[in-house]
Amino acid sequence: MAKGPTVYHVAERAGVSIATVSFTFRQPDKVKASTRELVLAAAEELGYVPSASARGLARGRTGALGLFAYDYLLDPAGGIRGEGQDPLHPAEADLERRNEDLRLFPLYVDEVQRGVELECWRRGQALLVGGGNPENNEAMLSDIAGRVDGLAVFPRSVPSEALARIARRIPVVEVSENVHNRELDHVTVDNISGVRAITEHLISAHGLSDLMFLGGMPSSDNEERLEGFLGALHDAGLPTAREPKYPCGSEQSLTEVVSDICRQGSLPEAFVCATDQDALVVMDALAAAGVGIPKDVAVTGFDGIAAGRVIKPSLTTVRQPMEQMGRTMVELLLDRLDHPDKPPVARRLPVRVVLRESCGCQPG
Repeated sequence: MAKGPTVYHVAERAGVSIATVSFTFRQPDKVKASTRELVLAAAEELGYVPSASARGLARGRTGALGLFAYDYLLDPAGGIRGEGQDPLHPAEADLERRNEDLRLFPLYVDEVQRGVELECWRRGQALLVGGGNPENNEAMLSDIAGRVDGLAVFPRSVPSEALARIARRIPVVEVSENVHNRELDHVTVDNISGVRAITEHLISAHGLSDLMFLGGMPSSDNEERLEGFLGALHDAGLPTAREPKYPCGSEQSLTEVVSDICRQGSLPEAFVCATDQDALVVMDALAAAGVGIPKDVAVTGFDGIAAGRVIKPSLTTVRQPMEQMGRTMVELLLDRLDHPDKPPVARRLPVRVVLRESCGCQPG
């Protein structure tokens, strides 16, 4: 079999060094656009394809990173959410159709994953992505870990024991909560100041004094967000008698909590939700109960997912730098490969409040 074109052939055809050819494919942002076009044109003419495996062998690495996440469209029983359920009441069906439309928009996991993908491309790294039900995904996790130099994981997406075994062989970085091992590198955001700021806005700008915190499930992120909420109430001299709710993590349980509050006639002036996805569920439950937003109750979220911009009313939220979180995971993994003995790194990124209609503001 005839040997294919090499990096040397491309460099000669483009009139550049082999280092420039290498940078064009591995770190294109470091090469001038005009030079990059020359190299890519030469590669196309010659039919050259860079060999990731060859590059990896030269450095003792695969040249690939892994990303593992929980698939939020799968329920714990292993099916697709919504399949096999009883027919819905027409009003519930309208909400379900709207929920299906909103699922077409990127969620938190999707936007962080996009950051990982972009940074891997920028740095010339291949990326393997996997996900599934946390109860039966260990085989897929092990398969991906065996093919990559480092692994990025979302919280609660893999069993702790499996992740501990993998972390003994390759670098691992967690995003959001650091739930498995404090010795792992970790990327999170300033949860406390974000929720404190949005709560202060509800109090000072809208004159609200009866607020309630809602979270989908107990977690270190949600605990920090609750801390920011309670801190803002304390500083404003407001009571904290309303018990925060953590309805075990399912949309149904969160809907039941809000529906019960509506039936009891004990609505607060505002629901401060731990995530945007929680807030969307809360808004659906309020709409089904005939409660107006923000006329009867304000609602806020945390994340800044795209669905919050298009829902009516649009969602006031705390925006996480989700793409930057993904990029930072890649940065930490590659740095850990070069410096395996350095102490664990915990990177905390800033957030910002985005004011929209659900709190009574007009979108900026």
